[in-house]
Amino acid sequence: MSVRKKSALEVAREKNGNADDPGRKTPVSNQTLRIINGANTPAPSKPPDDERKKQSSLKKLKKLLGSHSKKKPPLDSSFVNDPLAKGKHLAKNEGALKKSSSAKTLNLAGGAGNPIRSSLSFQTVKDQSSSIIGGRMAMVSKQSGQNGGLKRLPPPSTSRTSSSGQLSDSEGSCAALAKRPRLSSTNTSEPKSPQDQKTESDKVKDLSWWIPSANPFHSSVVSNDSMEEGGMLFHSIIQPVSVTKFFREIWEKKPLLVRRHNTGYNDGWFSTSELDQILRNEKIMFGENIDVVSYINNKRETHNPPGRAFPAVVWDFYQQGCSVRLLNPQTYSRNVWQMLCMLQEYFGCMAGANVYLTPAGSQGFAPHYDDIEAFVLQIEGKKRWRVYEPRDESEVLPRFSSPNFTAADLPAPVLDTVLESGDLLYFPRGYIHQGCTMDDAHSLHLTVSVGQKNTWGDLLEKLVPRALEIAMEEEVDLRRSLPRDYLSYMGVAFSDQTCPNRQNFLRTIEQLMVKLLSYAPVDAACDQMAKRFLEDSLPPPLSDAEKERSISGDGERWDGRHQKVTGSIELEPETEIKIIRRGCLRLVSEEKVCVYHNLDNARVYHGAQSHCIEVNPEEAEAVEYLLRRYPDYVTVETLPLENLTKKIELANMLYERGLLMTREPLEPIEGEDSSSECQ
Repeated sequence: MSVRKKSALEVAREKNGNADDPGRKTPVSNQTLRIINGANTPAPSKPPDDERKKQSSLKKLKKLLGSHSKKKPPLDSSFVNDPLAKGKHLAKNEGALKKSSSAKTLNLAGGAGNPIRSSLSFQTVKDQSSSIIGGRMAMVSKQSGQNGGLKRLPPPSTSRTSSSGQLSDSEGSCAALAKRPRLSSTNTSEPKSPQDQKTESDKVKDLSWWIPSANPFHSSVVSNDSMEEGGMLFHSIIQPVSVTKFFREIWEKKPLLVRRHNTGYNDGWFSTSELDQILRNEKIMFGENIDVVSYINNKRETHNPPGRAFPAVVWDFYQQGCSVRLLNPQTYSRNVWQMLCMLQEYFGCMAGANVYLTPAGSQGFAPHYDDIEAFVLQIEGKKRWRVYEPRDESEVLPRFSSPNFTAADLPAPVLDTVLESGDLLYFPRGYIHQGCTMDDAHSLHLTVSVGQKNTWGDLLEKLVPRALEIAMEEEVDLRRSLPRDYLSYMGVAFSDQTCPNRQNFLRTIEQLMVKLLSYAPVDAACDQMAKRFLEDSLPPPLSDAEKERSISGDGERWDGRHQKVTGSIELEPETEIKIIRRGCLRLVSEEKVCVYHNLDNARVYHGAQSHCIEVNPEEAEAVEYLLRRYPDYVTVETLPLENLTKKIELANMLYERGLLMTREPLEPIEGEDSSSECQ
């Protein structure tokens, strides 16, 4: 008869004089892991042979490149169909790209009749493409050609006219790397020696489980910080424009056109074939998941029949000239899901997407503007786009989308161009837009959206009411009665009067508003914005490596061969842990202190209710500690709690809810027979 080994939690309880069983299962490992405490990080063990070979290769590559060599790092040809591979080496090549691309800004004044947009400009970069010569990136100039005619619409102008602000196709081209560079952070540093590097599981997240045509080299360059990862992805979407320049000069200000002359640049995110498979394998409902629409003779119509969208029905509408809009591709496409999750981490707000498939020679939607920042990724075929600036100040960065417009409602376009496969078009909220296909090609594009209801005004909507509640409790002046006769000099009917009583009334309002600001709970309002974000956001998809180091893939399982449960694990005091994603949880203090998270959310918008975990104030301090230390790992025993028992209990609770991951997979407890505990 074997004797069961005491768990770490049992030992801790005995040590602290508390042998009561709280009734919580405690899966933990007896594996000893390195401790990271502040800046005191022990040197890693000697790297294996594969790691030494990799470091040797990196040193050779560093010598080959030099400090400011004109040569570019070798590009693996297997990256050509990889959506995330676009950003690699971008930071190292950015200096050379700036010299060769010669960015310019075209002043497209909106005219004297629109003073608020009189300084509007459209960001472009001279047209270039790149070729692979001897394994190196070589920039070569390339002239862009004009596209063919359009059905029912005049072709784009071949010259830019300053009076209307119209931009020609050739003027609106933006150079990009035709072959995909490797993904790289904007702050690229020199390769570190093995002694300066953390373990592979600490630095790296293997994304090859979801990246199309993934290359193992990804695992050595992807950041361990989910927000930084999102930044890398966003950089690859807008490149060769730098992220800094985009947010300084373009974001919420003007459109951006990136013409890459590389038809495969956006491959892998989605395809028409994938749409067909989704229709065949998933229960897609008209009006809920998919729309079939048309726009003919200035009339926009939706043709959705009731019920399920069977493939034959959808393709019949398509053959009749209807556009197909898939409303929630992230529910069915793992690649779109992963993209949006990375972008929501980076932008700190919900990221959404629609897929638009339009047959040749047709248009599906009327001119309109949206309440989101839109990034149009052209995947297949080509489409003519016309973009118009906001017509007045009320339409600049609007809170809500517009109704459909007619041709008589539209000003002259600031952009009239044809997007081809691999191109990108960005336009801010409030920019009216419409798109139609050419006679000779269909179009498939993915529109990615961010920034919906994520403004200063939305924050103040949560901040001001609560500030007033607090101020009225604390400030006696806010509780004093209004003047007896104030209705005789205040109101719209008296707004043009300047009597002393009215002036005193307005002065009092101003003084009270100043006092109100001192009671504004800004941090609490930001937490409420974060809570709404978690309710709206997608759950994070986990890689195989992450599953092995979290409750999603580690721990007890059924052993069919031996007909029992095996694989019991335990968190030890020395186990190193961290939050699984930077933006996956938030500590919010309301009537009680709760940890809100999005791990249980559905892949469809508000498809499942978000969950929260109530914690006491002492546990809240430990959760704050984990949030502040991300992306670093910390040991369970360093959590700021009263004793080891409470530290292990909190770590177990967060681990079992899927919110924590360990630096290394936990080892099963040796010699324990799980089936013997319950008879």
